[in-house]
Amino acid sequence: MNLFCFTTDEQKQYALACLTFARKLGLIDDNSLEAVARRCNEENEKRRLALKNGEIVYGLKQFTLPVYLDYELTRFRLDFASEKDVIKNNYTYLPIDKKQLKEYYKNNSDLFTRYGGEKFKFRESKMVVYKKIREEQYDEEINAILRQLS
Repeated sequence: MNLFCFTTDEQKQYALACLTFARKLGLIDDNSLEAVARRCNEENEKRRLALKNGEIVYGLKQFTLPVYLDYELTRFRLDFASEKDVIKNNYTYLPIDKKQLKEYYKNNSDLFTRYGGEKFKFRESKMVVYKKIREEQYDEEINAILRQLS
């Protein structure tokens, strides 16, 4: 039975690649789908107890497995782009210089345009550009793992 609702083998392989990379980065100890289900159950129990105690719970009251997997995969990507300390202890980031930042900004100007067509200035967008480049590096790492898995 497919509890994670993968519709294609490629979706499953992508998830497994992300989980493998998250383990390498030190974000999780176990990259198996069974461990995802266990973490989902733990998170749901934590939320249930918090609600029972009248505490505020942000987001869903309870996760389904597919939603929790998506939550984890998104969190891994954001943690990588934000250069969390735990990741810095397990991974050497490629340096990003000002030239790369400006080139990305120039080549992706549509990402930095307001509703009325006015552009955000580079200095206003520098942090976003930096994180977008990190997200591309994350994608490159995932693609490398996918090539190894196939």
